[in-house]
Amino acid sequence: MSLTTRQLALATLDRQLLLERRSLDVAEAVRQVCALQAQAPASPYLALWNRVRDFAPEDLDAAFADRRIVKATLMRITLHAVHAEDHAAHHAAMVRTLRGSRLYDRRYSSTGLDPSDADAILPELAGFLARPRIGAEVENEVTARFGEHAHRVWWALRTYAPMHHVPAGGPWSFTQPNTYRAAEAVPAPTPEEADAGVRQLLLSYLRAFGPGSTQDFARFTLLQRSVVTEALQGLGDQVVRVAGPGRAPLYDLVGATVPEEDTPAPPRLLPMWDSILFAHTGAGRVVPEEYRPAVVRRNGDTLPCLLVDGQVAGVWRAVDGGVEMTAFRKLGKAAWEGLAEEAAKLWALLADRDPAVYRRYGHWWDKGLPGVESRFVKD
Repeated sequence: MSLTTRQLALATLDRQLLLERRSLDVAEAVRQVCALQAQAPASPYLALWNRVRDFAPEDLDAAFADRRIVKATLMRITLHAVHAEDHAAHHAAMVRTLRGSRLYDRRYSSTGLDPSDADAILPELAGFLARPRIGAEVENEVTARFGEHAHRVWWALRTYAPMHHVPAGGPWSFTQPNTYRAAEAVPAPTPEEADAGVRQLLLSYLRAFGPGSTQDFARFTLLQRSVVTEALQGLGDQVVRVAGPGRAPLYDLVGATVPEEDTPAPPRLLPMWDSILFAHTGAGRVVPEEYRPAVVRRNGDTLPCLLVDGQVAGVWRAVDGGVEMTAFRKLGKAAWEGLAEEAAKLWALLADRDPAVYRRYGHWWDKGLPGVESRFVKD
């Protein structure tokens, strides 16, 4: 039996806790969905609000403070919130990509330093970051060894060194300037540990976003296809091949289930850069191709989206004391009622924390969106 495009979308929505909010501890919810993109401090909060029943933002505050959930540069060379127990494996999986993206970039290579020069400071850096330090403090420490090149060395190190961002207050736990602390007090992963990390990350990916192809996983991580293929082969009978609508082979966990095609998908208001938008090739499973340019801007900004029956149907923003929703197509009365109910609940959370969330991205609305109709929900 071959899975349909609709079933693949529903499978991902189900595993991402977007078909039904579930009563989960926030750390376990983060583990279930693999990782939450955390480029914008508010996004992990709004992502969990969409996924966890009776979500209390104070629970995520506490999980960050207690280091049960940690924030670090990982997949796609961007910030993610992950379960603390998963960070070591995820970092091991990604460190070759993270390291290569910086040490072979001209911004570092133009200094005349070798990659080994930056690597050599890692043990000393771990000791210095045994307690939280802001970036300027770390750069000053690096200056003692690298002088005029310290800024570019720190630019590289803050991407691939094993460290976490430290919560420093504010409505979403993380504020400027960024504060850092060393992660696991272990040596750099061996090639064998890195390979094992890729296999563990691939299992986590399939649990959270599957079924998926090797191209999907490569897109989600930016790992090389050869690395992904080797990891898939290394998992052996832990994964199975499943039939789907396209030509690319799909893989899934043994025993994983897929919802029936007629399963309803409730309305949701996703945060900016929600991970579900980056988990598959092309426009992904929930973004109609014609809407991709409006949702994913040329510089990579990915706007907060409206989900209607499991598909992106527009965008939303907080403005003027409420939530403005702009649809890219005509929506029926029931769809608008469902979105309005979600928007009212979302506004209650935002009003208590940050009524102007994502304010700096309002220029995308000023530049024009392919909106067909809009609704405004306020307290």
